[in-house]
Amino acid sequence: MIGRLLVANRGEIARRVFRTCRDLGIGTVAVFSDADEGAPHVREADASVRLPGEAPSDTYLRGDLVIAAARAAGADAVHPGYGFLSENAEFARAVLDAGLTWVGPPPEAIAAMGSKIEAKKLMAAAGVPVLPELDPDAVTEDDLPLLVKASAGGGGRGMRVVRALADLPEAVAAARREAESAFGDPAVFCEPLLENARHIEVQLIADRHGRVWALGERECSIQRRHQKIVEEAPSPAVDPGLREELCEAAISAAGAIGYVGAGTVEFMLNGDGRFFFLEVNTRLQVEHPVTECVYGLDLVRLQLEVAEGEALPEEQPRPGGHAIEVRLYAEDPSADWRPGSGVLYSFEVPGVDAEFAVPAGYGLRLDSGVESGGEVGIHYDPMLAKLIAFGPSRAAAARRLRAALVGARVHGVTTNRELLARIMAEPAFLAGETRTGYLDEVGLDVLSAPLADEEAVRLSALAAALADAAANRDAAPVQGGFPSGWRNVPSQPQRKSYEGPGGTVEAAYRLTRGGLDVQGVELLAHSPDGVTFDVGGVVRAFTVTVHGDRVFVDSALGPVALRALPRFADPSDLVAPGTLLAPMPGTVVRVEAEPGAAVTEGQTLVVLEAMKMEHRIAAPAGGAVAELNVAAGDQVEAGAVLAVIADA
Repeated sequence: MIGRLLVANRGEIARRVFRTCRDLGIGTVAVFSDADEGAPHVREADASVRLPGEAPSDTYLRGDLVIAAARAAGADAVHPGYGFLSENAEFARAVLDAGLTWVGPPPEAIAAMGSKIEAKKLMAAAGVPVLPELDPDAVTEDDLPLLVKASAGGGGRGMRVVRALADLPEAVAAARREAESAFGDPAVFCEPLLENARHIEVQLIADRHGRVWALGERECSIQRRHQKIVEEAPSPAVDPGLREELCEAAISAAGAIGYVGAGTVEFMLNGDGRFFFLEVNTRLQVEHPVTECVYGLDLVRLQLEVAEGEALPEEQPRPGGHAIEVRLYAEDPSADWRPGSGVLYSFEVPGVDAEFAVPAGYGLRLDSGVESGGEVGIHYDPMLAKLIAFGPSRAAAARRLRAALVGARVHGVTTNRELLARIMAEPAFLAGETRTGYLDEVGLDVLSAPLADEEAVRLSALAAALADAAANRDAAPVQGGFPSGWRNVPSQPQRKSYEGPGGTVEAAYRLTRGGLDVQGVELLAHSPDGVTFDVGGVVRAFTVTVHGDRVFVDSALGPVALRALPRFADPSDLVAPGTLLAPMPGTVVRVEAEPGAAVTEGQTLVVLEAMKMEHRIAAPAGGAVAELNVAAGDQVEAGAVLAVIADA
C-alpha cells in the first residue's frame, strides 16, 4: 500500500494527483523550482522539497534530485504526471532501483515507445496499421507534404510541416533544436502528412494480471502547432463498428509491449475510415478528464491501485453523455500564438461544479494550475487550466462550456479564451467537422476575434470612465460624493481614452442634474467597481476591475481589457519607427541578420525560445539593419530593443 506519494511534476497535474491522494488518505509530497515557490501545488501538498533553479533542465528534469527529494520527505512512491520525466525509462528504473513504487508502466514498455521510430516498427509487427517512415536525407518531391517529428517528442514540440523541399533543411534543424531542448534527444524522422485527417486516441488502463480496459476514444483534432487545444469524448466521427476496431488495435498495441497502467494509443483517422498508428503515450494524458466524465471513474485512482497490485474489475464501466475539454493558454492566437507572462490578477470561473473530479451529475469541471494573484512565468508550458463541460449531448456540453468561458474573469495575461469560446459556437464544430486543419479552414482571424463587438467596447469604456470618476469622487478630500465632472452650466464633456481590443477608444460623457448626458444611455448606478446602464430599454451591468493602468470590464456583452492612456504622452515611451521589440521574455536562439544587411518587412531577424517553443520575430519594416543588440544565448525581457531597421 502506498503511504506517501511524491508527484514529480508541477501545476495542474500535480494538484490533480493530490486531489485523488486526499480522497484515498495517501500523504503527498511536492517538488518545486525557485519559480514555483509560491505555486498552489506546493501549498496543497503535505510536504514539499525545493529543486534549486528555474529552468526545467535544472529542476523538474533532474531525476536524481527528484528521487533524493522523495527519500528526504519519506515518500514511498512516485507519480510522474505528464511531460518532464513521465516517459523517461531511465527515470522509471531509477525510481524502482531506489526501492520506491513507480506509478506508471514498466520501464521496458516506456523504452519501447520512447523512440517513435522503433515504436512504429513494433506496432507494424503487431498488426497495427502504421504510416511509412521517411528518412529526412532521402525525401523527394513525391513524398510531399510531410511532417518532421521528434522521435522522443510529444505535446507538439519538435514537429514541422514541410510542403517544399527547399524548406526541409531548416524544418529538420528547427525540429532537432526544439526536441533537444524539450526532451534531450535531437533525433527526428519524417512521415507523410495526412491532410484533413482526424486525431483520434484510445484510453487504456491495464493491470498486472493481464486485464486491459479500452475506455473508448477521444477526438483531439483541433490543434495549434500540433498541440491539442480542444478534446472531447466520444468522437462525433466514430461509429460503434469503428470504435471496436480502434479499441482492438489499441489493445494489440498494449499487448505488444506488455503494458501496465494508464496509457493512450493515438491514431490518425482518414476520411475513408482508415486509421494509422501515431504513438503510445506511456502516461496519463492532459485530456484524461473527458474520459473520466463519460465513464464516471477516476483514472488517477486506477493508476494508484494498479501500482499497488490490485486487479481491475472484470466488467469495465459503460459510457454515457458527452464531455468537451478546452485548454486555456496564456497566449495570443492573433499574434502567432505569442505566449504571455506576468501577473494573473483574477482567475474566476462561474458555475464550476467540481475541481479535479467528475461532477456529481452533468456539469462543469475545472482543473487549474493557477489562481488569482499568481505569476505566469516564462520557463514552463503556458497552459493555465483545463475547463471541462459534461452534458447529456455534445450540443449541451458545448453550450455550457461557451457560457463558462464568456463569463470567466481572467484578468492580466492575454489568453486564448476568445478563440475557445468562439469554437464552441462555430457551425463546423457543432456539426462535428473537426479535422486537424480546422483552425485554418475556419480562419484564425474569425475565431480569435474579440467576443465583445464595437458597441460593447464603447459601453465598456464608458463604464470604465464612470467607475474611475466614482473612485476619484470617493477619494476626494473635499466635496466627496458630488458627481465628478458636474457643472452649473453646460461645458465640454469629460473625456478619457483607453487602448482597447481594436485600437484607441474614447469615452466622452457629461454628468448633469438630469443624469448622464450620453445619447441612448441612461446611468442607473455607478461605483468604483461597477456601473449599470439602461441602453435602449435594456438594463446592462458592468463590473470594473482596475490594476494600475489596466482596466478589465466584464459584462454579458463580453469581456473587455483596456489600458488607460495618459492625457499627454511621455516622450520616453515613444518607440522610433523600425524598432524591433521583444514581444515576450525569452532566450535568443538564433539571429538571422547582420548589421547593415538589407531586409524586407516580415523577414525573420531573431528567433526567441519562450515557454518551450520557438518564436520567430520579424522585421517591422523594410530597410537596413542599423542596430543589432542581441546574440544567440542572450536572455531578453519583454519590450527589449532587439534591432532597429533604418529606411534604406
